Amino acid sequence: MRMRAVWKDVVLAESDDTVVVEGNHYFPRESLNQEYFTESDHRSVCQWKGEASYLSVSVGGQVNPDAAWEYESPSIRARKVKDRVAFWRGVDIVSVDSSDSRSSSS
Repeated sequence: MRMRAVWKDVVLAESDDTVVVEGNHYFPRESLNQEYFTESDHRSVCQWKGEASYLSVSVGGQVNPDAAWEYESPSIRARKVKDRVAFWRGVDIVSVDSSDSRSSSS
């Protein structure tokens, strides 16, 4: 299923190759529209996945700080999220139907 990450009506990422972990769709890093992202200094630690680093999203002059995260060096148990990014803080994850319109949030 093709998934899309959207904030402020802008597509941040789109892929038919997301990995779902704990209810979050992890998009391949290369599927991100890089122009909307900046690195953040924020970090957090998950007991089983490892250390997460964050990305802030900027659209039309509005910033959503730390709205995306990734595990650059995930634990062996979480290796399927390596080189992938997940979203929160108001970023909608939606499925894309065959006519390329948005459907309900996941």
